[in-house]
Amino acid sequence: MDALVRAWSKAVRTALPGPWRTGLVVREVGFALVLGALATLLDYVGKTEFYLAFGPAVALLFLLRRGLPSTVLVLTAAVAGAGAGPLLLLVCAGWSAGARIKRVGVLVGSFTAGYLLIAGIGIVKEAGSVPLKALAGLSLGAYLLLAVLPGLWGRYRAQRRALTDALRERNEQLLRERAMVAHQARLRERHRIAQDMHDSLGHQLALISVHSGALEVDRTLTDRQREAVGVLRLAAVAAMRELRDVVGVLHDESSAVPSAQGPGPALGCAGRGGVEGIAELVESSRAAGTDVAFGQDGERRELTASVGQAAYRIVQEALTNAHKHAPGAPITVALRYEPDALVVEVANPPAPEPVGARVGGGTAVVSGGQGLTGLRERARLVGGMVHAGPTAEAGFRLAALLPYDGSGGGADGSSAGPAAGVDDWTVDGLPPVAGGPGEQRRRSPAIGCAVGGVLVVLTVLGLIVWGVIAFIQAFDESSVKGSLYDSIEVGSAEADVLRRLPSGNGFFTRDYEHLGPTPPAGSHCRHFIAAESDGSWGDDSVIRFCFKDGVLVEKQHFPTK
Repeated sequence: MDALVRAWSKAVRTALPGPWRTGLVVREVGFALVLGALATLLDYVGKTEFYLAFGPAVALLFLLRRGLPSTVLVLTAAVAGAGAGPLLLLVCAGWSAGARIKRVGVLVGSFTAGYLLIAGIGIVKEAGSVPLKALAGLSLGAYLLLAVLPGLWGRYRAQRRALTDALRERNEQLLRERAMVAHQARLRERHRIAQDMHDSLGHQLALISVHSGALEVDRTLTDRQREAVGVLRLAAVAAMRELRDVVGVLHDESSAVPSAQGPGPALGCAGRGGVEGIAELVESSRAAGTDVAFGQDGERRELTASVGQAAYRIVQEALTNAHKHAPGAPITVALRYEPDALVVEVANPPAPEPVGARVGGGTAVVSGGQGLTGLRERARLVGGMVHAGPTAEAGFRLAALLPYDGSGGGADGSSAGPAAGVDDWTVDGLPPVAGGPGEQRRRSPAIGCAVGGVLVVLTVLGLIVWGVIAFIQAFDESSVKGSLYDSIEVGSAEADVLRRLPSGNGFFTRDYEHLGPTPPAGSHCRHFIAAESDGSWGDDSVIRFCFKDGVLVEKQHFPTK
């Protein structure tokens, strides 16, 4: 019993997938009732047998179209072949099948089976009264318009929605990855800054400790002075220990984050650092065969250790990028001492030959994508900013503005500078990420669906033209000219008369077979439309030939009214 209940519950969930919210229930039931009522009315007007059963069937199929789109499409096509009422449901079934069937094979098979059913049942129903070719063409045209075209539109909408969702997820993922990369670069740059400060401050603290130890054993000092010197030496040793602990913590935090490739060192990276070390960087680049121009403008000012080290690292990274991306191009390094800040500028024109020619015959230059991010973090921590970008001559320029006192930022991550937010960061090597999926380059499903729609419309137009021609031909096969009627005499052999008469078509004459005089007893008759009128026949006339025992026993022409 439990197995039956579980199977029934699964079948219901498959046929009627949720969630069924109140608004959705009202909408679905309302549309089902309206379509059922319209189907009953249309089939009643069309004098379709069992028209009362079409309404409930259409309503039930409409409710099942969301969970069983393929089955509903096939059943709707079968029911539509027997009456005109389900044609409106065929539009909804085609839409649902195009939007919800994911596998192309199942989708094509469902639409093909639907057409075969609607055409086959229509042919069986109208056998002998409608030409086969005309019926097949009309069925195909109606099916393309009412089922295939809505199916193409539904599939386009579903694919567009899926593509939009995928682009939105990709956009969010790129934003998260960009934030992670920027965070990694900030941590590594803070580690480098901490290491630089450890090297400079550790050296000074070590000197203080050594000199304090020497003064402590100086015999010329009093006991009180020796005690003060001892306190100073202990303070220097404690400061050194705390500095190493802080640097160790920063080192552990930075190295815990995986890195694809950090900013590489420039030529001559073993310099002493600070503004004084920039000249050594320039000389190292010149020694490597690069033309580097170095200049300083303005009145030289005293810089804090952090600002000097930031200027050194900026020039170091800029030279590294110039050597990497524009090998052989001359480089210009300039330091300008403005009234309130130091301006560091490094520029280079484009490389005289493609980079791939120097790096191995077309191999792309590998970039870690984090160098400029680290420079921006270093500049931000001293209250400055960094700008980098191409020049009008297709070269590259990097400029940094560094306040002399370096009081604009701190290691806690707060900053009053212009680069305080993550949104202001630009990571090398990553393309700009737009704010919405609509700005991404994508291959829209509209092209394929539009081509399919155009083909459907052209096919329908061709079928309309073909149908008109077939209708005219069928009418000609059902009509007899007055001259032919007059030339046929009563008493002629049936076989001879039938050879002279057209094949006929009951579609045009079935409503007139009960009109006219009573045919001779035991005879069978053929009815035709009069192809031309004269004053004695009237406007609409029917021609009748009756045969008995292989002989024409009567011919009649009479008006239809």
